[in-house]
Amino acid sequence: MTQQLQQTLRDSKAARWTALVIVSFTMMWGYFLTDAMSPLMTMLEVEMHWSSSDFGIFNWAYCWFNVFLFMLIFGGMILDKLGVRITGVASCALMVIGAFIKYYAVEFISPAPDAGYIFGIRTQVMVASLGYAIFAVGTENCGITVTKVIAKWFKGKEMALAMGTQVAVARLGTALAMIVSPLIVKHFSMSAPLLFALVLIGIGLMAYCVFCVMDSRLDRQLTAEQSDGEDDTFHIADLKEILTNKGFWLIALLCLMFYSAVFPFMKYATSLMENKYGMPNEWAGWIPALIPMGNLIMTPLFGGIYDRKGKGATIMIIGSAMLIAVHVLFALPVLNYWWFAAFIAIVLGVAFSLVPSAMWPSVPKIIPEKLLGSAYALIFWVQNIGLGFVPLLIGWLLNEYCIAGERVVDGQTFIQYDYTLPMCVFACFGIIALLLAFALKREDKRKGYGLELPNIK
Repeated sequence: MTQQLQQTLRDSKAARWTALVIVSFTMMWGYFLTDAMSPLMTMLEVEMHWSSSDFGIFNWAYCWFNVFLFMLIFGGMILDKLGVRITGVASCALMVIGAFIKYYAVEFISPAPDAGYIFGIRTQVMVASLGYAIFAVGTENCGITVTKVIAKWFKGKEMALAMGTQVAVARLGTALAMIVSPLIVKHFSMSAPLLFALVLIGIGLMAYCVFCVMDSRLDRQLTAEQSDGEDDTFHIADLKEILTNKGFWLIALLCLMFYSAVFPFMKYATSLMENKYGMPNEWAGWIPALIPMGNLIMTPLFGGIYDRKGKGATIMIIGSAMLIAVHVLFALPVLNYWWFAAFIAIVLGVAFSLVPSAMWPSVPKIIPEKLLGSAYALIFWVQNIGLGFVPLLIGWLLNEYCIAGERVVDGQTFIQYDYTLPMCVFACFGIIALLLAFALKREDKRKGYGLELPNIK
């Protein structure tokens, strides 16, 4: 039996890391499209006549189906019931469909008010938002699927390092979006970054199909091993084990607060660089790109530390404390120079590496493997509340309370925003995340989850 266990596909280091590279490649392009519009707020104002409220509504659409229609919850249960292959392919297909609708809206629907309104929202904004909402169902469900793929393929192995690597590769997609999108728009058109992402997501779908072949072989090997009669079948009643777990909810709420202070910030970071630090639009995305670019090295590094040394809850505490410092520094009316903004962005990149590198690998220590899909789905659902409503809140605050006048760049007139209030809001999210991280460490000490212990056995 021992010999048979050593011969499964996931026991091959080359095989499990190949599987990781494939699924990470798919997620990278999903993240590219997620943030393809983020550095374009000013361009959208000028060329498409979008207001900051329109931009906020568009970003709010990310949670329409995932949160209000509970698509993430259903996706998690489908994942636990049908497995990573069917769920993953279906999720990638939804990403392609949503990406196409988003591209169609920007390329073919007139931005003029006479093009009509849908539910009080201009047609172009509404259709682009609908495409973004469909895309979000695909990318978020693909995210939980990939996370379960790693938990399955790296069980008892370098799980935190693998999850950190996947996060790092995905963040590369975000960094590319922040850097490349404005340049593509400048040389082509507003819809060109969306078309570029659409093609790459299609390639990602084909790559995931290659992974499915590998995973099918692994499943046959694992089925041949199981002779102890243990029931690994998912049952709806098993969800009680998740819903009544205090440690799980602390992680879920920590995820909500932490990511609410990072991802929505990224949506407005380019505009912040233009308004507070005076950077031109085509270069303003480079500084926010430092945040995910830092993840390329640091998230796998911190994941490796967690694998070998433990201290998962402590890592989350440090990351949350750094998050608070970052947003306070962005809020203060001091050192309004691009080099100082770059320094703060690098610090945020470190915080953005610390928390995810410990948070995601900690879930399998609290929740049984057969329920991981549902557990990650519920966390993503809670997270999507922040990803949807916080950009809407920030867009409303900018429009109502933060207009400081106008600025003229190269003969063009733009709205001048004061970002002090939004940065204070983000700092408050960081404070709540820090309190939750301390509570999680205390709960781990009480229940013995092993969050402070190494992953590699």
